[in-house]
Amino acid sequence: MTRELFTFAFVCLSAVFVVVDPFAAVPFFLAMTAGDDAASKRETARRAAFAAGAVLAGFALTGAVVFRVLGISLGAFKIAGGVLLLIMAVDMLRTRPSEARITAGEVESGVSKDDVAIVPLAMPLLAGPGSIATVVVLMGRARSAHAWHALAVLAAIAITAFAAYLIMRGAVQVDRVLGRTGLNILERASGLLLAAIAIQFMIDGVGESLPGLLQRV
Repeated sequence: MTRELFTFAFVCLSAVFVVVDPFAAVPFFLAMTAGDDAASKRETARRAAFAAGAVLAGFALTGAVVFRVLGISLGAFKIAGGVLLLIMAVDMLRTRPSEARITAGEVESGVSKDDVAIVPLAMPLLAGPGSIATVVVLMGRARSAHAWHALAVLAAIAITAFAAYLIMRGAVQVDRVLGRTGLNILERASGLLLAAIAIQFMIDGVGESLPGLLQRV
């Protein structure tokens, strides 16, 4: 039982961290906070990371209720989420900003805004549609196994949010050490993992939805 929990916790942390991808936020964070002093950058990083974690935790906890109200099955959502994640993964493998995560217009708007912590850093850059879909699917998987597995999902969100804070707080150092080439390598590696997660979501979704579809035929 303990081994199962640790395995699921590792899967959750890997999936959430890869899809949130705090390293991909570094160039955007630097561009949007270029005119701020060090203290302001730290505060922006803190608020953005906290807001992103709160949004993801909120969707993870309430996603099942929304599904019941709208009449959407978890299997259908897994397929939809898998397609979205696959689009993001392809963009990551090509090392170009994914418009499923943030658009050029949102970046330009963020550069000219005085406060970018909540929009667009927290949403949609960190806690975007792909991140939300991932935590909702993981929470559904947790509840279908053992209810207390939900703690692993929430812990993964908290750890990822804290990591995002540390990475954005040290964005200048991260950019200096890794450089554009290093960030691109991380982006491609994350894209490959995200593609695998996306395919697994779609396989699980089809597996859950197919029996019901066959019964209606």
